[in-house]
Amino acid sequence: MPVPLAWAGGGQGAASPLPVFLLDAKQLEASRQAVRAGDGWAAAPWARLKADAQKALQAGPFSVLDKAVAPPGGDKHNYLSQAPYFWPDPKKPDGLPYIRRDGERNPEINKITDHKSVDDLENAVETLALAYYLKGDEAYASKAVQLLRTFFLDPATRMNPNLEYAQFVPGVNTGRGIGLIETRGLTRVVDAIGLLKGSKALTAEDERGLKGWFGKFLQWMLDSRNGREESAAKNNHGTFYDVQVVSYALFVGRRELAKQVLEAARQKRIAAQIEPEGGQPLELARTKAWSYSNMNLDGLMLLATLGQRAGIDLWNYQTPDGRSIRRALDFLTPVALGEKKWNYQEIEGGVKPESLFPLMRRAAAVYRDKNYQTMMARVPQVNTSDRSLLFSSQTNSTRQAQR
Repeated sequence: MPVPLAWAGGGQGAASPLPVFLLDAKQLEASRQAVRAGDGWAAAPWARLKADAQKALQAGPFSVLDKAVAPPGGDKHNYLSQAPYFWPDPKKPDGLPYIRRDGERNPEINKITDHKSVDDLENAVETLALAYYLKGDEAYASKAVQLLRTFFLDPATRMNPNLEYAQFVPGVNTGRGIGLIETRGLTRVVDAIGLLKGSKALTAEDERGLKGWFGKFLQWMLDSRNGREESAAKNNHGTFYDVQVVSYALFVGRRELAKQVLEAARQKRIAAQIEPEGGQPLELARTKAWSYSNMNLDGLMLLATLGQRAGIDLWNYQTPDGRSIRRALDFLTPVALGEKKWNYQEIEGGVKPESLFPLMRRAAAVYRDKNYQTMMARVPQVNTSDRSLLFSSQTNSTRQAQR
């Protein structure tokens, strides 16, 4: 089981546990040493990450204040987004109320920029933090901290810690619990903050402010109507709600809350979402059944990874009738390997088998029995320049092959 290793922060004295929760701390430390020593296997992925980081130095700053329209109440510090799968009703002169077309994204949503701002922030901060941790260049840390301060801390530009107005449906409501899916990537920001610990740029005041923001956002998720609705969701929305709650709870020191959610996930997520043969019924009912089955399984694996940090084993949990993360993976694997046809809907381009490969590689680091490893020999190796080689346990076989 991966456990946090020591990090050597710039100018911070004795080593401390690397405070990351979804990233593999052990692999990060190994990659850090390899990049700084110039090891051959690390050269190509580091070149890719460095190029991305150089671009990120010019990115942003990002803020929810950048949107052209204000949410109800007029406070642009509140996050705002429109539901992607709802369209004007052609039978109504004004199109209201909007009607659902599952899996078909309404381009109107792009007029509100908050979702893109969050995505861009997550990508830039993660890239810069990884580059800083691996190489130690303070320029990357300085830029990452600037982006964090603008989005979360500066009173003039920060986002309020709530999603009251996320994924509203015109003519129906001003926001929905479903909108919480749009901040699942902030778990990557939490890990990025951990990577920046020890830099000259990230001050103790910054850390307190960021933990304060995520602590308030976590409490809003627990207490608000939207948060309670998302917690009760039985599909991928409920899964990623848990991923966020556990990540933020670990970040702000609410370890017991994290453990409670992880323990409940055995029945609330794994047992409830996965059939004995491995299908995920609520994802299979969607118009993009393959994509959503992959997405929810990804979320369950992220929960299992967080469980490793908290001493809760979800990877190997199985109900008496066989419901488990591995069974859900086994249900999808024959399709990805071309052994079985996909008998469910998948609009917009059809099934993309390669989307399951990263999940299979991630599982290979956990399920080490001979049958699974033999099957993994049929999965294409990760490209030698893929930056994930630097920070993910899922690609150990590729790294070993390159040594």
